Amino acid sequence: MFIVNSYSIAVVLCVFTMLCWGSWANTMNLKPKTWPNPLFYWDYCLGIVLLSLLFGLTLGSLGDQGRPFFQDLGQASSKALGSAFLGGVVFNLSNLLWVAAAAVAGMSVAFPIAVGLALVIGVILNYIAEAKGDPVILFTGVGLVVLAIVVNALAYRTVPVKQKGDTRKGIVLSVLAGIIMGFFYRFVAGAVSMNFTLPEAGMLTPYSAVFIFSVGCYLSGFIWNTYFMYRPIEGVASTYKQYFTETSLKVHWSGILGGVIWAMGLSFSIIAAEQAGPAISYGLGQGSTMVGAAWGVFVWREFKLAPRKTNWLLLLMFASFIAGLIMITLARNA
Repeated sequence: MFIVNSYSIAVVLCVFTMLCWGSWANTMNLKPKTWPNPLFYWDYCLGIVLLSLLFGLTLGSLGDQGRPFFQDLGQASSKALGSAFLGGVVFNLSNLLWVAAAAVAGMSVAFPIAVGLALVIGVILNYIAEAKGDPVILFTGVGLVVLAIVVNALAYRTVPVKQKGDTRKGIVLSVLAGIIMGFFYRFVAGAVSMNFTLPEAGMLTPYSAVFIFSVGCYLSGFIWNTYFMYRPIEGVASTYKQYFTETSLKVHWSGILGGVIWAMGLSFSIIAAEQAGPAISYGLGQGSTMVGAAWGVFVWREFKLAPRKTNWLLLLMFASFIAGLIMITLARNA
């Protein structure tokens, strides 16, 4: 299977993770406005399954290093399989809560609370489990990224809006989403042997772990996503009949593409974790907020109606992000 043998290449993969995680949400703008988000989300989860299976059959099966994809699945212990599967279940719930928070209270509430909490909790948990890197430099970098997320929220609040959402409900949903999201990566990384060349018996390699994660993500949708279909936070209720009677590929492909992009990011992050360590790999990936903000600023022009002083907030946000990401990267070799 494909294995990364240097820290510099691992950092490059983490940057790709950042780009993928910060860009997948753009696919929601490609779907028809009449297509409900919960139905889009089914295609999104399907895209995660398809990409993880494709990577397992290709990158996870080629070459003479490590264990091939199917052999790895066959020897895995129930504990490792359960941990990766639970990671998918946890991520699915947290992501749906985050989408709901953004729907009712806006990005300026959902993003800093949910992503900030997830970043801090995730890095702490993964560093405790696999202590790679200088903790002072690492957590200083994390602090700068959190600062950038907060400044991003302040910038969003300067944009004129026609109506305000339910901030209190959004805060509660954001806190729940952030806390839960902070745990998903540890469940996946905890199922993976951190020696990819000679993986420990019973443990998974990155490709099989991400595939089992994807199965957990998809199957848990029959619980989490079904609830949001019939009890939507916004809009009208949707049904399974509506999903299956819509045969146009134009409707379904945007969600599948979104899942493929996000799963590519997770795969790169786990592949990089052996060299970078799970804490650094996850922390760099969560720089995706900067990527998402860049899309909003330069492509979707979300701040075109904001006052001029907002430009200084955006400049501070990007500077804090870049400084934080540099420190997280340098923490491994300190």
